[in-house]
Amino acid sequence: MALKSPPVLFGLLARISRRSFSSSKTLSSKQVTVRDALNQAIDEEMERDDKVFVLGEEVAQYDGAYKVTRGLWKKYGDRRVIDTPITEIGFAGIAVGAAFAGLKPICEFMTFNFSMQAIDHIINSAAKTFYMSAGGVPVSIVFRGPNGAAAGVAAQHSQCFGAWYSHCPGLKVIMPYSSEDAKGLLKAAIRDPDPVVFLEDEIMYGLQFPMSDEALSSDFVLPIGKAKIEREGSHITLVCAGRATETALQAANELAGKGIECEVINLRTIRPLDIDTIARSISKTHHLITVEQGWPQSGIGAEICARIMESPAFFELDAPVWRVTGADVPMPYARSLETLALPRPPDVVAAASAVLANQIASEAAN
Repeated sequence: MALKSPPVLFGLLARISRRSFSSSKTLSSKQVTVRDALNQAIDEEMERDDKVFVLGEEVAQYDGAYKVTRGLWKKYGDRRVIDTPITEIGFAGIAVGAAFAGLKPICEFMTFNFSMQAIDHIINSAAKTFYMSAGGVPVSIVFRGPNGAAAGVAAQHSQCFGAWYSHCPGLKVIMPYSSEDAKGLLKAAIRDPDPVVFLEDEIMYGLQFPMSDEALSSDFVLPIGKAKIEREGSHITLVCAGRATETALQAANELAGKGIECEVINLRTIRPLDIDTIARSISKTHHLITVEQGWPQSGIGAEICARIMESPAFFELDAPVWRVTGADVPMPYARSLETLALPRPPDVVAAASAVLANQIASEAAN
């Protein structure tokens, strides 16, 4: 008779295993924070291409509000690392104009909540100009900064912009999870000829992930539009991006202790969406749950549901798709309510149990 590990031990071992291996071909060699991975990406691309420059509030002498641009001002000087006034509509416009002229700006928003002050430049100028110029004016620009809920900063500083920006043709939208995601995808975004919205997460900046020698090299770049299978499974597919990936992986560990093996797909890119990887997984598991921190109405999960409904993958499903999202309310300030307003591993576990039991109707009614 085979011995079974207690669920707590199983979860611990699974977590250790997940954090000990890299997505690249060689074994991991160094623990690197997401913050430092982003810093490496910007530094390497600025060294590689003198058209790349950084601008935003406190990015230079203060090393960035979250220290992502630490050391870059001292290395590259005032011309390439530029502190701006507190006017997002102003410096975003300068950045887009610089991209029109052939430079490659990295425009940092202290938080993407402030990007709403600059959304006309992002949507009407950056996203549409290549099309409106009949391909004559490429706009190579990266808008980056922390996105989504942080902690204790209430409704005006806690929203996820993944669905907002992925709605707009002309933009590419990236939402990294790990340090490898952050470095490889930011380098790809900087090199890309199109405008890219790069949605980071304040809570993830200080977390360490293993990075292989390959990922630490200056040649490491990840493809935009390609998802990563973080964990293989055969019973149910969990699709997520950014910090929601951590939520999904924690839930998958708990479900594994109950004999349910989840396949966890880290989208990495929201637009273009890697629907093929999702469809292949559904053909194996025949069940799907989406996990996101944003609101449910017209969200990322809703788009995935629609795309699956409109494709042959729909016929592979044995039960309706379930979305696990943030609550459909402005973010509360109270810590206890804030916790309840965001998706948690128990929410994903409950959803998986309902989907696999095909009890969605009764669960939704309760």
